[in-house]
Amino acid sequence: MANKQKNRISVDIFGTQYVILGAESTDHIRHVASLVDDKMREISSKNPGLDVSKLAVLTAINAVNDYLKMKDELERLHAALQNEKGL
Repeated sequence: MANKQKNRISVDIFGTQYVILGAESTDHIRHVASLVDDKMREISSKNPGLDVSKLAVLTAINAVNDYLKMKDELERLHAALQNEKGL
């Protein structure tokens, strides 16, 4: 397997600095961090008493829930496309 160059970038998520190392572009990493920050702020605004660790868990649950919904939809669309091709 070829070695991909890793990008290192510092991002701010919910007031804390994190150094992220990944093969994705710095713009992609920044975008992901921004989405996480936005979701944490959204959840925090609705639940201001949550501590950061509980807020992080709820953010992760929301992200995985969204991922599973999109995965199911992709599988449904893929199956529909395969059925169309079979006709």
